[in-house]
Amino acid sequence: MTDFWLFFKLGLEHVLDWQAYDHVLFIIVLCAAYTFNAWRKLLVLVTLFTVGHTISLLLANYGVVSVSSSWIECLIPITILVTALFNLFTAGKEKRAEKLGVLYVATVFFGLIHGFGFAGYFKMISGDNDVLHLLEFALGIEAAQLIVVILVLILAFLMQTIFRFNKRDWVLVISSIVIGLVIPMLIDNCFFLFS
Repeated sequence: MTDFWLFFKLGLEHVLDWQAYDHVLFIIVLCAAYTFNAWRKLLVLVTLFTVGHTISLLLANYGVVSVSSSWIECLIPITILVTALFNLFTAGKEKRAEKLGVLYVATVFFGLIHGFGFAGYFKMISGDNDVLHLLEFALGIEAAQLIVVILVLILAFLMQTIFRFNKRDWVLVISSIVIGLVIPMLIDNCFFLFS
């Protein structure tokens, strides 16, 4: 049971680590366009992200796939930027629901990328290639992501009901803030591509 809490807590800390806030930024921008009324769709998105994250950890942990960490560190902020741009271009549009299938596939793919970013460290700490540890870690990730989602939904509710932000403006503001925060990450992590 102590192993469960160790790996569960590690999953929590992986997402809620403010020094490595890329995961939180992705979850914020992923759920920015949703309200409490759409919690089922949002839960599916967040869980799909966890599934992608877990699959890449599994593949890397067992040596099936090996990806350069410098490429992954560049791709992670790109996934955040693409999701934020998707929000900007679809904010307030009724056709967003039709694009949900694309968003589901992209979320799994982005989860794969984010998982590879943590694969080396996870392999080092798990040591014994135990799938159970990976699942315990995934539960911690899912719990932490749900904490972030609930906080964002509460903030969205407050901004949209008390301060009378309309939903479209909320999505535009949050997505723009995330873009502003991710640009320095892009410059820092993708500079090697242009040098």
